[in-house]
Amino acid sequence: MTLRGLYAITDSQLLAGKMLTYVEAALDGGLTLLQYRDKSSDEARRLREAEALRDLCARYNTRLIINDDAELAARLGVGVHLGQTDGPLTPARALLGPKAIIGSTCHSQIDLAEQAAKEGASYVAFGRFFNSSTKPGAPTATLDVLDKARSQLKLPICVIGGITLDNAAPLVAHGADLLAVVHGLFGADSTREVTRRALAFNQLLNTES
Repeated sequence: MTLRGLYAITDSQLLAGKMLTYVEAALDGGLTLLQYRDKSSDEARRLREAEALRDLCARYNTRLIINDDAELAARLGVGVHLGQTDGPLTPARALLGPKAIIGSTCHSQIDLAEQAAKEGASYVAFGRFFNSSTKPGAPTATLDVLDKARSQLKLPICVIGGITLDNAAPLVAHGADLLAVVHGLFGADSTREVTRRALAFNQLLNTES
């Protein structure tokens, strides 16, 4: 599977009461990956929502990724994304097996990405590139990081942080393979607008490929 395309990330507050309908609208527009991100301690609800998303993604041939929870990912047979505070990737790779998609947050540091590659990452994520509603205090990254990553790494490059249709083109031009989007996709007034945005993000990626 080629890891290139739109990478949607859920937000429990933004999508309260409409997660499945908005996610399906995004899937209609085309998603390569969907990340379920929920930092709450309600494990029963998280399991229910993750199972529903897994089944929905399966209908669209989209891969589901769980944020920061390798055990839940293993239970569902899906991938995981780990941040720098979540420990090394090696145990997650051992738990999930060689075919699972495992992503790693690398902020703006190439050395973190190189380490993640050694530990079995499927893709590396850099950001934030713009002001982010999800992580307003996250370290910033620049286009120079993408240029270095493209020349030094052989893994798909994911970009994240305040990405919208208005600012994504330079990221793609500088080597981004995956556009990770939260509010820029799901912060829409209707499911029709979510689908329109997803289609537009994919067109942008295909134009630059």
